Amino acid sequence: MTAPVIEVSHVTRRFGAVVALDDVSLAVQPGELVGMLGPNGAGKTTLLSLVNGLRKPDAGTIRLFGGDPRTPASRVRLGSTPQETGLPPTLKVAEVVDFVGRHYPNPRPTGDLLEQFGLSEMARRQAGGLSGGEKRRLAVALALVGNPALVLLDEPTTGLDVDGRHMLWAALRDYHASGGTIVLTSHYLEEVQALAERVVVIDHGHVLADDALDVVIGRVAVRRVALTLPDAADLVALRGLPGVVDVSEVGNGVNRAELLTADADALVRELVRTDTAFSDLEVRSASLEEAFLALTRKEVAA
Repeated sequence: MTAPVIEVSHVTRRFGAVVALDDVSLAVQPGELVGMLGPNGAGKTTLLSLVNGLRKPDAGTIRLFGGDPRTPASRVRLGSTPQETGLPPTLKVAEVVDFVGRHYPNPRPTGDLLEQFGLSEMARRQAGGLSGGEKRRLAVALALVGNPALVLLDEPTTGLDVDGRHMLWAALRDYHASGGTIVLTSHYLEEVQALAERVVVIDHGHVLADDALDVVIGRVAVRRVALTLPDAADLVALRGLPGVVDVSEVGNGVNRAELLTADADALVRELVRTDTAFSDLEVRSASLEEAFLALTRKEVAA
């Protein structure tokens, strides 16, 4: 069996009294595309910083390509894009790519990389004059310049418009199709849903779920039930129905509610049994966001 590119074993990391990661274990195999989800402060960025050797754990072990991630030899096949990237403001875009590429034994041609990320026309512009979205595209391109076997991307599309996001998605799909391994975090849940084959959900320093995308959604069997009520006061009563995880009011001046539930059939039967008046019933499958909300709320309740 192929050795994992990342091995995290019983890792704990604290910042003063705050436990950012609490006895976390996971492994990433070569060729996987893993999406990591969790709210702010969940521990995602801390975990990536341990994997790329910027920090060390207080307890447990981390292996990158079988070695210590804090040694340069272990990181030579690693590319990464942190949330905050500092680019040399006076260097031209092509010069930045050349400079970073020379740290690797087999870098990609600068022109090819700039073309893939839509940066060719900016090759002679100074990095300090780029927009926020252009800087972000350059930062992700730099993660791939060294032909890495593994890429860690922390919020890679922050600040990008729709076109820029889809261009980056295409570049990541090409890299993954060529055999590359990707671990990415994102607040854009549709991004993880569009890219990831495996999802790791982290909250309060714990791994709540770690499985294939469809399994994570199916595990909680979440459904979104929307309906319209004749009286706004009836919205309060919906929260007490069995199996309801969340209730939100939608619509302008219309008493329309959306309920997150683990069993839509049982919820509808209960509405009928209690003679609750409603109209315009709509039931749809869970998105990754709804599965994530259900998982985190179960953790809080526990």
